[in-house]
Amino acid sequence: MKRLGLILLSACAAAGCAATAAPSCPGGAQAALLDQLYFGSARPHGPDVTAQEWDAFVRDEIAPRFPQGFTVLEAQGQWRNADGSVARERSHVLQVAHPADPAGARAVDEIAARYKARFDQEAVLRLATPSCMALR
Repeated sequence: MKRLGLILLSACAAAGCAATAAPSCPGGAQAALLDQLYFGSARPHGPDVTAQEWDAFVRDEIAPRFPQGFTVLEAQGQWRNADGSVARERSHVLQVAHPADPAGARAVDEIAARYKARFDQEAVLRLATPSCMALR
């Protein structure tokens, strides 16, 4: 996952990405961030993160920080290791829209840090996209 993050950052730098200002939101919508976190399930020393362990992590760490709601998707991930081999693993993707404020950013960072510590992970990839949010 760390290598994927570095690849994405390098691609962004090469393309001349710049910080994006908060969007101008139409009728009743508010500026928000759509955060996507990518969690790998392979551990370097031990078995993969089980479905039960993931469910407990969602219950204990994600739900209390975002009680208004979130989405979890199951995925498959892949990257090239430093030795040239390709690693593949089952992954989970968290999508959460929240106000673009320090509290939301802190909650997302805490989730990533707790996952890394709890499941011996090198990294969790975070993508933050400015967007507009409204309940209809």
